[in-house]
Amino acid sequence: MAKVTKEAEIINKYGLHARPAMQLVELASSFQSMVEVSNGTLSVDAKSIMSVMRLAATKGTKLTITADGQDAEEACQAVIDLIDQGFGPLVSDEDADGSTGQ
Repeated sequence: MAKVTKEAEIINKYGLHARPAMQLVELASSFQSMVEVSNGTLSVDAKSIMSVMRLAATKGTKLTITADGQDAEEACQAVIDLIDQGFGPLVSDEDADGSTGQ
């Protein structure tokens, strides 16, 4: 078994609120490895929505992702990718920058 640790920064302007937290939990739960997320003060089980919400990670929060198990590398990288992508489109273009995108 391998243990993998990587870091990412929350870039979503709304932070790790309920919807992206659930995306993270669903993604982490799809792997066999244990996956933890830490904000430097608190480390939590990434497969538990209540635990992930406790991180209260706002935009700019640096998170450490640790995965331990047979698919640890894939699990860790998938969570990093989700965070780096800002959890996908969460707002319309108009909400994001005040324009209509036209």
